[in-house]
Amino acid sequence: MNQVITFSAELTADSASRTISGKIVPLNVEAGSTNMGKVIFQSGSIEIPDPKAIKLLSQHDNKKPLGRMVSFSESEDAIHAVFSVSRSQRGTEALILAEEGLQSGLSIGAEVLKSKIKDGVTYVSAARLVETSLVTEPAFKSAQVTDIAAEESAVEEETLPTESETAIVEQTTSAVEATPVEAPAVEAARPTVSAAYFTKPRIEITAAKYAENTIRAALGDEDARQYLRAADDTSDNAGLVPTRQLSEIINPLGTTIRPSIEAISRGVLPDAGMTFEIPKITAMPTVAVAAENAAFSDTDQNSAYLSVDVKKYAGQQTFSVELLDRTSPAFFDELVRNMGAAYAKATDAAVNAAIITGASLDATTTTTYPTAAELLGVVARGAASVYNATLGLPNPFARNMIVNTAQWSNIMTLNDSGRPIYTASQPQNAGGLVTPTALQGNVAGLNLFVTPNTASGTDTDGSILIVNPDAYTWYESPNYRLRAESTAAGSITIGYYGFGAIATKVGAGAFKNNKA
Repeated sequence: MNQVITFSAELTADSASRTISGKIVPLNVEAGSTNMGKVIFQSGSIEIPDPKAIKLLSQHDNKKPLGRMVSFSESEDAIHAVFSVSRSQRGTEALILAEEGLQSGLSIGAEVLKSKIKDGVTYVSAARLVETSLVTEPAFKSAQVTDIAAEESAVEEETLPTESETAIVEQTTSAVEATPVEAPAVEAARPTVSAAYFTKPRIEITAAKYAENTIRAALGDEDARQYLRAADDTSDNAGLVPTRQLSEIINPLGTTIRPSIEAISRGVLPDAGMTFEIPKITAMPTVAVAAENAAFSDTDQNSAYLSVDVKKYAGQQTFSVELLDRTSPAFFDELVRNMGAAYAKATDAAVNAAIITGASLDATTTTTYPTAAELLGVVARGAASVYNATLGLPNPFARNMIVNTAQWSNIMTLNDSGRPIYTASQPQNAGGLVTPTALQGNVAGLNLFVTPNTASGTDTDGSILIVNPDAYTWYESPNYRLRAESTAAGSITIGYYGFGAIATKVGAGAFKNNKA
């Protein structure tokens, strides 16, 4: 029967690329102490069919993989190999221990296929490499760590697959061998090395470990008490009690709603030009009672062009390529969303300002936020004013009311001897429906739109607008995004823009409150 034999050699740790390399076994000259006694491997005796299939273990423990072989080279007197170390916590600890010289040996497990014994030394002429391990004491003194490369990056837990590599196969002995080899018993798996070689900052902190040690500490286990003391001391265990960052983003500043634009009519912006014109009737013909043989009433119809200016609403952000390529994808998504929110705020504020500018001013003033009676007065006067101004439109009636958040708040307080008027749950006393959970509602028969994109906290002229939506039209192009990269500055600029135009077709088609 063949044996899996183990022996050790020094290694080198290289801190730049997370690799461990070194002589894994000397050939021909050096006898190493193994579980089979003194062993010398002859040149060409060790077969390594697939280097990537050879795992790097800790202390020959199949349950503790550290990495895989990357490459090997064989000379007349030795085999050298390079191993890639896992980014797992165990792999990082192995690099540290190797770098500090606490585990400085490379040890192989080889399946002997052909051998003979001479003067108490086993000479191996054919064997197959099963695994290589990082060990504390090498059997072959020349087989030591020669290079460690530790990548300076965040440690992520990575589990390498394990498999049993202790299979025993039938030995084939050469016919010319004078003495057959009787193989000794296979060496049992080496015991797991205790945490003695772990320094305090390297304790494993998980919910399961913490719960287990909490129970053990309650039963009087001093080691468990020490574990809890170390785990709870975040100053001494920086990085082991990590601060997680969620993918959730809190943004109380940006919104894409545009209540002022929703309260008026919409149109498609012409495909070219920064100004466009809309024909508008400025004088109507007249008809009057005419006596027999008297001249007809003669008033010419007049028209003119309403000139509408197209405005560009644009913003940009400049940031490094590192910020785009090396951060969470949520960064760019949130940036584009916020630029869209800024565009919405700018355009809605522009429309609100245009309506306030064109609207008829109420002849009745209020010195503070209107009472229930005063609000009904504003609605009644506004409805009549808008109707008179928009008689020729297909729908000449005021249908919408736009208020800022201060007026919205006031409307919700209006009551009749303590019974709410606009937030009533029963329709008996309701004059409409306004709720704190929606920015749309109904006030005295008008559709309510609440905009945060104007002077939100004040009671000013135009903080209440009564509008015929056909009297004002918002024309808008699609939104555009531009991306420009500067290799000289290592930066990226994102531009977000669009074109829009507010047409005040009938200024008096809106009516605004008059704050004295």
